[in-house]
Formats: sequence, structure tokens, C-alpha cells
Amino acid sequence: MSYAYYPGCSLEATAKEYDISFRSVFTALGLEFEELEDWSCCGASAAHATSKLLSVALPARDLAKAEAQGKDVVAPCPACYQNLKQAREYVLESEENREKLSKALEGTGLEVKGEVKVRHPLDVLVNDLGLEALAEKVVEPLEGLRVVPYYGCYITRPPGKESFDDVENPTSMDKIIQALGATVLPFTRKTRCCGGPVMMSNEATMHKLSYEIIKEAKEAGAQAIIVACPMCHMTLDAKQPEIEKHYGEELDIPVLYITQLIGLALGLDPYAELGLDKNIVSTEKIVQKYSKKMVKAKA
Repeated sequence: MSYAYYPGCSLEATAKEYDISFRSVFTALGLEFEELEDWSCCGASAAHATSKLLSVALPARDLAKAEAQGKDVVAPCPACYQNLKQAREYVLESEENREKLSKALEGTGLEVKGEVKVRHPLDVLVNDLGLEALAEKVVEPLEGLRVVPYYGCYITRPPGKESFDDVENPTSMDKIIQALGATVLPFTRKTRCCGGPVMMSNEATMHKLSYEIIKEAKEAGAQAIIVACPMCHMTLDAKQPEIEKHYGEELDIPVLYITQLIGLALGLDPYAELGLDKNIVSTEKIVQKYSKKMVKAKA
């Protein structure tokens, strides 16, 4: 199994630990990948407000590069994943759409035909690798660790023509967590918005929505919230100190990327290979309990 890897802007900057842990985990699992050469922004933040064609042409350029590699493209960021997926659907929709994109890509030497699929890592892990194969790779079972999976708005919505999980009640991350030996707790806000899209324009709303997610997780007895989205991670992890101050309440719940959690179970180095020292809310208690490499380093 080999894929074209599209990190996107967030994984190159604010979500560097997601990129580090993705690369480490896919390598450890024997999932081959090659980063797209000279990839560009998918336009997720603002392109759609400027031009419909621009919002499709930007991810279409990256799709064309994946087609040149002849591999399905994996995009860990849900916003990038959805933009690339919708661009492919736009390409396949009509000859008129393909002609518009061909004109937009004039001068690049690229042509997009919609020949490769767009995949999210959760999809690859569950449906290509398989849960049984993942469980066989576990060397540090996460027994006793209680967590809640938080999917957010983007991973499964809008569904489009190709969806790898249920739109309203996704379970792919739940299944992965269970395969690692951890306990998944009941959680009603798994697909509620964290307020990330209005982080800059309406901070109070972001604080409220993220607080409700973290609060429910804490009341459920979770020791960590598991995510697969850079924006969700920023609101729940990086903004958690702000939220605590705003509500006058200590929350102190680590927020881990699913790849960081998998990496711990695979016995990878928690810092060099998983970037767990880059999280804002301390992950030290989890690392000390479930990482033998950390224990050996301390000894």
C-alpha cells in the first residue's frame, strides 16, 4: 500500500506534531507514502469566498500532482481532505467542469481527470490496513486509558458521494482506539462544532463550544480527548488555558492526535517520533504510564 501524502498548511506549521506522528506511525505500520512535490494550499480558509473556480482549482492542482504519481492522496487535515474530495467530485461531474479546470491550470503542465481517490488516515487505517493488522502491531497496550474520540465537523461532513464513515455517528476512530487497548467512553459531542471556524471573528462562541466539549469529556471521566483535526486540536488544546481562565475552572485534559495515540501503542518515541512535547496541555502523565522508552530514558 502506497499513497501520495498531502500535509497541507497546518501540518507544516501549527500542527507540526500531527505531521511528525503521521509520518512515524505510517512508517511503523508499513504504509508507504510520498509527499506531493511542490504542493500548494488547498484554499480551505478563504478561497471559496473569493471564487468558486479558485476554490476548486487550487485543490485540483494538487490532485493533478497525485495523479502524476499514480497514487491515492492521503490528507490528514479534514478541511484539506474535504476540499480535495470535493474538487475530485467536481472534476467527475461533467465535461464542462473539466474544461474550466483545464483552462485554470493552463501553463502549469498539469491536467486533472479525477483518477485518484482522496483518503483520510482514519479511512486508510480501518479499511486498507485493517483493525486486526493494527492490533497485531501493538507492543504497548493502552489498557486502563479512558478517552473520548472527537471527530468535529469536517471529517464526515459534507458526505459527498464517497464517505468512509457514518455522517452523524462516525465510529472509525472509536474502533482504532479500542484496537489499541484503550477504553472509549460514551460522548454525545463527538461531531459537534468546536468553534474553530469563528476562532478569530467570534472568540466568545469558540470558548463556549470548546468548553462544552472539554467539560463533557471531563465529566465522563476521560483522561484524554482524541482528535484528527488541526483546527479542533488548536481550540481544545492550545486554547484550553484561555477557556479555563474565561470560565474560572481547571480542566487540564490532554488533547492527542489519533496518530500520537497509535504511536504510543506502537512503542514509538513519544517526543522525537510523536511530538507529544509540542502539545500545550501536558501529556506527561500519559507518556510516563504508557511509554517504556520514556521510562528507560528516566532510569
